[in-house]
Amino acid sequence: METELNKNTEKFKVLKATVIVCLIAVVLSFAGCGASKSGSAGADKSYASSTIIKGSENIKPISVSSFFKNVGKNTGIYKMIHTPTAAEMAEEKASKEAMELAKEEQAAQAAADLAAHPVKGWQRLVMLAIGFLIVYLAVVKGFEPLLLIPIGFGTILVNIPGAGMGDGPDGMLHIIYNAGVGNEFFPMLIFMGIGAMTDFGPLIANPKTALLGGAAQLGVFATLFGVAAMNFIPGIDYNMKQACAIAIIGGADGPTSIYVSGKLAPEMMAVIAVAAYSYMALVPMIQPPIMKLLTSKKERTIKMKQLRPVSKTEKVLFPLLLLVVTILLLPPAAPLIGMLAFGNFIKEVGIVQRLSKTVENELMNIVSILLSLGVGSQMTPEKIMHANSLGIIVLGLLAFCIATMGGLIMAKIMNLFLKEKINPLIGSAGVSAVPMAARVANKVGMAEDPTNFLLMHAMGPNVAGVIGTAIAAGVFISTYGM
Repeated sequence: METELNKNTEKFKVLKATVIVCLIAVVLSFAGCGASKSGSAGADKSYASSTIIKGSENIKPISVSSFFKNVGKNTGIYKMIHTPTAAEMAEEKASKEAMELAKEEQAAQAAADLAAHPVKGWQRLVMLAIGFLIVYLAVVKGFEPLLLIPIGFGTILVNIPGAGMGDGPDGMLHIIYNAGVGNEFFPMLIFMGIGAMTDFGPLIANPKTALLGGAAQLGVFATLFGVAAMNFIPGIDYNMKQACAIAIIGGADGPTSIYVSGKLAPEMMAVIAVAAYSYMALVPMIQPPIMKLLTSKKERTIKMKQLRPVSKTEKVLFPLLLLVVTILLLPPAAPLIGMLAFGNFIKEVGIVQRLSKTVENELMNIVSILLSLGVGSQMTPEKIMHANSLGIIVLGLLAFCIATMGGLIMAKIMNLFLKEKINPLIGSAGVSAVPMAARVANKVGMAEDPTNFLLMHAMGPNVAGVIGTAIAAGVFISTYGM
């Protein structure tokens, strides 16, 4: 009886520690974003007529104090105890109407620009070549074929002259895009599938690895400064909403990138989504050189103790606790984290296996095909072949590299205080590319020592990265999209 009591007490302590780590990650994300917004706000005051915030004239500047005030008003706790006044309701309604009007104006402007400057034949030929290149990379090089093959075919099909597959209202690719890509429907279903495929056991068994997932979000917030710097280049101009959408690429999370760009910068969704998925596919090429550069051979050969067994009770409670924390602190992230928690809960509870297997397999496959085709359908010359799109490609790569470095450096810092050292290689798995980043960390570790298996240890920061990127997305949306 005493032994069982001790076990239960230990489980409670682990769950408590996990919740505390999640709360710390949320606070760190808020602070990092607040500092970023502070820098942008300062640029606004110092260079009111410069290109640093060109296009952001109608976007309210965010200072550190107003950022925390705004985020505070968007927490679930505040909304539960506060009754909105008539003025606040009117302001919120006006804000939503302004956002919808802005989207309509952007669509009308894009149509007018296309009519004034029709797509040239050679441009379609270039896009067709890009589509075939994407398919080649997926099939021959093995770069994320489940995603890149339909994206490549979507690019090819939408650029066939006279086919009209991307034309409204009856084009097949146009219908797919409007049905679920241009809104949050398909990304939500993808997150539900990811939840059903994810095992949070490694994170629960070693909660401190959540800090590695949080540190990897450095790439997201650092990109905001890169976006401001890019505006100095002639022909490139991004506003703050577009900057936030571009920054999410640093999390290497395709569905989240689509979700945020749909909320804040729908006109850039195509190139942002393609950049995010491309860098996810290129994880095996991008990360190993950075990992070897920032770690020594001795660090790469560190062996970690086998993770403790995680009980079924802990696995069932974890998604519920995660959802409760999100509801209380960051409701704008609830759509993403809520679907992730739902998918994981039906997997771990074990009494609805038919639902879990359907979400994990058939539904996930169908939605992945439709989502990827829809993303490919946006790869048209007028959306891709201009300076802003090239800037997004460069910024996305920079963000992803910084995210990888952030996780590695955090692991090295943690080792200064830990008696049981962690292998810094697992810090690179803090990005959201699940489970590819964890596999890469394991592969690099085994290249140094074939008996050193890091896969399960790397899955902890890997799934924490998914949560961290969703939190960052919620922060951006609560700041600029609400």
